[in-house]
Amino acid sequence: MAEKHPSPKRNQPPASQKRPSTQAFVGDYMGAFDQQTARDLEFNAIRTLLLGYCHNPTAQERAQNLQPFRNRKRMVRALEETKEFLQIRRECLPFPAVGCDEIHREIERLSIRESVLSEPQFMRLRVASETINEVLAALKGRDAMNPRIFYLLRNVLSTTELIDPIDGVFDPKGQVRSNASSKLVSIREDMIRVRRSINRQFIRVMKDCGERGWLADTKEGFINDRRVLAINSTHKRKLTGTVLGQSNNGSITFIEPGINVSLNFEMEMLRDDERKEILRILRELTQKIRKHLPLIKAYQVLLVELDWMRAKVQLAQDMGGDLPGLRSDSGFHLIQAYHPILYLQNEKAGLKTEPQTLALHQKARMLVISGPNAGGKSITLKTVGLLQTMLQSGLMIPAHPNSEMGAFDAILTDIGDNQSIENQLSTYSYRLNRMKGFLEVADGRVLLLLDEFGTGSDPELGGALAEVFFEELYQRGCFGVITTHYANIKSRAAQLPHAFNGSMRFDRESLEPLFKLDIGTPGSSFTFEVAAINGIGDDLINRAKSKLDGRKVRLDELIGELQKEKNTLSKITDRSLRKELENEQLRAQLEASEAHVEERSIQQQIVAEEQNDALNRGRRLQQFVDRYQVDSKNKELFEDVKKYLAMERSKMDDATKATIAKRKASAARAPKKRPKHFVDRIQVGSIVRLRNGGKERGEVIELNPRHALVLFGAFRTRVELEKLTWVAH
Repeated sequence: MAEKHPSPKRNQPPASQKRPSTQAFVGDYMGAFDQQTARDLEFNAIRTLLLGYCHNPTAQERAQNLQPFRNRKRMVRALEETKEFLQIRRECLPFPAVGCDEIHREIERLSIRESVLSEPQFMRLRVASETINEVLAALKGRDAMNPRIFYLLRNVLSTTELIDPIDGVFDPKGQVRSNASSKLVSIREDMIRVRRSINRQFIRVMKDCGERGWLADTKEGFINDRRVLAINSTHKRKLTGTVLGQSNNGSITFIEPGINVSLNFEMEMLRDDERKEILRILRELTQKIRKHLPLIKAYQVLLVELDWMRAKVQLAQDMGGDLPGLRSDSGFHLIQAYHPILYLQNEKAGLKTEPQTLALHQKARMLVISGPNAGGKSITLKTVGLLQTMLQSGLMIPAHPNSEMGAFDAILTDIGDNQSIENQLSTYSYRLNRMKGFLEVADGRVLLLLDEFGTGSDPELGGALAEVFFEELYQRGCFGVITTHYANIKSRAAQLPHAFNGSMRFDRESLEPLFKLDIGTPGSSFTFEVAAINGIGDDLINRAKSKLDGRKVRLDELIGELQKEKNTLSKITDRSLRKELENEQLRAQLEASEAHVEERSIQQQIVAEEQNDALNRGRRLQQFVDRYQVDSKNKELFEDVKKYLAMERSKMDDATKATIAKRKASAARAPKKRPKHFVDRIQVGSIVRLRNGGKERGEVIELNPRHALVLFGAFRTRVELEKLTWVAH
């Protein structure tokens, strides 16, 4: 028996879930996110990818107009819904495909009084109802594991009140059944009778015309659903009938045999009766379905949401996306984060993509990245901005799930060589105009992403103005990632307490960028090294060096040497750490082997002692057996046996007491446990080092009750907690 759905009032979806217009919920979205920012961060490419995964128009419209939330609650809800759907996919649950067609046109038709649904519309409603029933069956009992998705299901229920009446009228092919009404049965039986008569008489006339040689090669055809003979035009007047057409060249005339004219007319009348009866049946069925309109509206809302979530999950799976930890404040800690577009491109080309790990928080909120051109500065900056935009738009991001991210009220970008042709602005004028807008909204809830900060004007004058802008943005509490070649910006970042420098690694030996970010030191622009890579001769490079202040050249060389030594040290540290970990593993294996050998030795000794005792008891028992006399009294023998058994029992009791006493004494003499090196303080994000004298510090990026996954520089390894010492959070 079908379950009855709730009353229309309960089933009416809330206003927030009705099919929204593009401009709905403007207050929930990030107001300062403009099209230029979307282009700067390549967010339009993410929209396009997402659009390709959407099945229905409403989801496609959402993808095209996707923008980041400013309302944190809506952001969290969207992320948690997607995470739950992603978890369902990862668990390979028997979840149905949710790409069926939308039913908003059916809803519009049902909302008009006396309207009638068409055959395809009834079938779409049936598929929608069946899909929702399958979704409910797949998620049965998972309300605790999928609370967000279950909330979306609150207005629907498993029922066959739509499916049963539709199946009573339509067959599996979507055609109206003959038994849908008694009148339709009678009409179709008459149609079969008339059609047989038409075909029987047609075949007889065609055979006669064929024998007379009147038929063309094609013999017959159909015109206006009537079976006609193909007669050579020279014989057309010899056949009684109605001419319904000719071939293009006029050589063939299509004639309806006169004997079938009345029958074909009768067939037309029956077809008309059939159409009227089907319309009556569909009108009656529409009235039944219209009673469930609130439930059907809830179906539409849910189908749109499921299609949208499926698209977001498909995107996440393709780029290795996941949900990081969500912070209540602004800032982020990205671990092993990838630029999604670059990752997908490199994955397709079989190339490796270097992930980045960096963090911004209240005490370190402005990062200045320097280094060589084509070294990855802009990609790192775009990675931060694009991942933040994706997260606040409700999308998973390609970063380690132990990453943490907060939300910003605005993301402001100035990336690339932009000009405003409309307003006749140069690149520098455009940037000044954009900076003016930034200064109007900048505060502690804003993320700034400025590429090649201060360029476009005289280096000294532009650098001075850029430094003033930098100080002003810093004073307003902004978060930011800034790339620059200006030494004064690097220097100022080192002086301000909540700003810090970073640099992109560059291999001076191979003259190739390494695309890895180092935090804490500014980087050289490697101007002359990059020039050498691009084929500029040594004589020109040396002439250029001679025109500079020697101190400037020497400083740049020192920074380059420092970075080279840092790269070398990093490689040595990684090798040393690997060897240290290998030695630790070998030491643990050796200790385990020694303990195993010692345990085996003790066990063998115990077995030998037990066997020796058993042998002695056997000999003593044999003596008793030898003394036993069958035909005489053995009273003395039995007394000796009792004494022996009592003595053996006493020995066993004494041995047990001695063992217990020995354990107590051993426990009393045992040294106190060594300190745990604050193991209980270790959590994700903690700074740790190896306990056995290791000096290299690492960051815990994953944790379980026994092991921690630690990031030492660029090297990741899993270590037992008891082998780590907590250093700081």
